[in-house]
Amino acid sequence: MKSNFQRLTSSHPYVLVDFFAEWCGPCKQLAPVLKEIAAETKGKVKVVKVDVDKNQKIAANLSVRGVPTLILYKYSKQVWRQSGAMTKFELMKAINNFL
Repeated sequence: MKSNFQRLTSSHPYVLVDFFAEWCGPCKQLAPVLKEIAAETKGKVKVVKVDVDKNQKIAANLSVRGVPTLILYKYSKQVWRQSGAMTKFELMKAINNFL
């Protein structure tokens, strides 16, 4: 049986997962950037937020040690990963490498 997370990452050809925490300052700075990216890549990339405090098992299984951690899935396979806040330019450049 597939987990909800596996269904989520296979629900679209490209899924960008933002592992965040409510108490994380850099996560809050990244939130509007991710909204812009979701709007600009609509139809190409699905952006999903996962709260590590509410989803500790998923975070542990993926070895998410710090927040924010961004993981890009292509057809449910992890193709890119980055921990720490990024600028919109840096993030778009990374995503466009796989589109």
